[in-house]
Amino acid sequence: MASRLTHLDDSGRARMVDVGGKPDTERLAIAKGEVVMKKATLDLIRAGAIKKGDVLTVAQIAGIAAAKRTSDLIPLCHPLPITHAEVTLTLDNALPGVVITASVKTTGKTGVEMEALTAVSVASARPASRWKR
Repeated sequence: MASRLTHLDDSGRARMVDVGGKPDTERLAIAKGEVVMKKATLDLIRAGAIKKGDVLTVAQIAGIAAAKRTSDLIPLCHPLPITHAEVTLTLDNALPGVVITASVKTTGKTGVEMEALTAVSVASARPASRWKR
């Protein structure tokens, strides 16, 4: 089978893929990422002592919101009726840091891989005010 990028037309220009003829099926995507930090920062997060508050809950909510808004953030993504989005953040001493896992589901004509990846990306974003170093 020849490999071809589906979001490029025959002239090499970007296009949104037509999924209109595909049947609706249950779709699930899981993505994972890591935020590596100083052990002292991880200890502050664990103790709930970050000055800005509960960074894990903020990151979790941001990730879920991002999954739901992926088509607004990523060009050429279809807007999808997300039926479930879950973002878990696990403290990991071995990194040291936080492991972020996003699970996204829908029933539709296309997958939710970009939604899961976007959830992890946004949940792991580190603006200066989010994670204290």
